[in-house]
Amino acid sequence: MKVIVDAQRCELHGECMVAAPEVFDIEDDADMVTVLNPEPDENMRAAVEEAALMCPVAAIRIED
Repeated sequence: MKVIVDAQRCELHGECMVAAPEVFDIEDDADMVTVLNPEPDENMRAAVEEAALMCPVAAIRIED
């Protein structure tokens, strides 16, 4: 699984950090969320999928 964040869409709402803090973070003065782990293990799939669903601007994409 690969996690991709669309920089054009990300508005730093932070919902992804709530759902999957091991994968997403917002650094100080950031323009978009930071993907800490762009290829998380399968055991993180549910959390990453929840993060993608919770994103109000649909900026997160998961590729298999």
